[in-house]
Amino acid sequence: MVAVKEMPYTEKYERVLGGLKHDEHVPGFIEQRLGPEAAEEYRQVVGSGLEPIPEEASPQEKYEIAYKNWMWMSGSTFTFVRERMGEAGLEELAAVGAEMLKRENAGPSLYLLALIRAFSPGRAFEMVAKQSAYEFQWLTPYSVTEASRERVVMSIPHCKILDYPKCEDTCVYGCQRAYPRWMAEQLKVKLAFDRRGTSCTATITPLH
Repeated sequence: MVAVKEMPYTEKYERVLGGLKHDEHVPGFIEQRLGPEAAEEYRQVVGSGLEPIPEEASPQEKYEIAYKNWMWMSGSTFTFVRERMGEAGLEELAAVGAEMLKRENAGPSLYLLALIRAFSPGRAFEMVAKQSAYEFQWLTPYSVTEASRERVVMSIPHCKILDYPKCEDTCVYGCQRAYPRWMAEQLKVKLAFDRRGTSCTATITPLH
């Protein structure tokens, strides 16, 4: 096992709130493709399952409630799109999600990373992989079993996403489609998943 700094629940909570904000593009996506009535129907579906987060709750409790809300929103989104737009709609939604991730992660650090990559591709990959190994902790528990300048392997014994109803498409299109596309296009690394039931191995390698 490779030691990774543990992300505190306060930070995990903030990351989930970011995930909820990330999904705010969905009503616009649905309205553009299916019209305003469909978008309003979608808003009502999502709104009916969101749970308020008590101010007095602990950071862990806030994280768990926010995560549940995010999974409800995500599961509802992919189900809604699948029922009305089929597989093509899901692929399009994953592509839009990848573009949103690129916008959210653009900034000065990206230019610095590109500069480092020009002189030391191995060092640039190491930076991306190390940050990814830390950042993904808000998504699900895992351990890092290998870390080098050529490969990082994360072992997920039981994916948290799959504990929630209607989240099979969240796994397939949210994780296995959107995230690899974003990381390849913006961070120049390959993210590959090997899923076995509710467990998974995620491997990050450089794009040459």
